[in-house]
Amino acid sequence: MNSTFTTILRTILGLALLVFGANKLYPFIPIFDMAPAAANFMDSLQSTGYVLYVVALLEIIIGFMLVFKKFVPFALILLAPIALNILLFHIFLDVSGILVAVIIVAINGILIYKYWKTYRPLFQ
Repeated sequence: MNSTFTTILRTILGLALLVFGANKLYPFIPIFDMAPAAANFMDSLQSTGYVLYVVALLEIIIGFMLVFKKFVPFALILLAPIALNILLFHIFLDVSGILVAVIIVAINGILIYKYWKTYRPLFQ
């Protein structure tokens, strides 16, 4: 769990979550043209007034947990449904950004595998 490889992956994932979470709150990365279905979906999430903020705050909190190595197994499990939804959004609505989504899901999966001993009691 404390290998250099795990540390690098955990840090990369944490920093990515911090950047993308902060970008949801205060946009600083330009958003390129999205497919109409993706734009409609994002507009509907924005119009709720809370969904994007909750997701952004969760991403930032999880990012800090990963970067500072606090409650990492818990952070990875919290991230799993978010990462899956990011991947599904890009598969079904906006294929152009699928590379980042695949990387996030892959790193999350690898880290969950690396911390599997922590999760083992959940399945007994």
